[in-house]
Amino acid sequence: MGKKVAVVLAGCGVYDGSEIHESSAVLVHLSREGAQVEVYAPNVDQMHVVDHVRGQPTQEKRNVLVESARIARGNIKDLAKLDVKGLDALIIPGGFGVAKNLSTWATQGKNCTVSKEVEDVLKAFHAAKKPIGLCCISPVLAAKIFPGCELTVGHDTECEKWPYAKTAETMKELGCKHVNKHVTEIHVDTKNKLVTTSAFMCNAPIHEIYDGIGKMVKEVVRLA
Repeated sequence: MGKKVAVVLAGCGVYDGSEIHESSAVLVHLSREGAQVEVYAPNVDQMHVVDHVRGQPTQEKRNVLVESARIARGNIKDLAKLDVKGLDALIIPGGFGVAKNLSTWATQGKNCTVSKEVEDVLKAFHAAKKPIGLCCISPVLAAKIFPGCELTVGHDTECEKWPYAKTAETMKELGCKHVNKHVTEIHVDTKNKLVTTSAFMCNAPIHEIYDGIGKMVKEVVRLA
């Protein structure tokens, strides 16, 4: 039997939910590793809904669990029902939903709060010494919850290739060690069993993002 891996989503769409390409890459690579996957999302309203054509918020209201079900093809559970005892590892893809629906990072940065359900799940896997995989913006959750941990969100110097590099500086302010890595690379914090990769924090071809996520998934399954 393959490892049982929980994947936590934050909605559907880069600007207000989980990044769809990252989520799909995680699920494809987990399938390739022979893992059994359980997809979860919190049953809460999104912070807001963004029109992905115009890049502007709308007056709509949407539910994170309902929207995440689009990516999971309906096979999804309420995050409140996640039981760490029956699972071997946890992976959280990126997308602005992580910073808007799973935490308040988008509006408060290092002074953010992480949703209680999400924080409880991360702490449960950490306490059980089970690996946690995070990509793109989702390492900020670990930065907030596990002071002193080692992470990567890519590079810490802003440029055209790394438009979100200030995130690394903010994570350092929280007491974390940020390790610069290329998009196809991962960083492993062996003490905390955290595996991170930058994904769409980098302005890179989609196949490189896919490959970096593949390495993250492979290492998470290996550590499980």
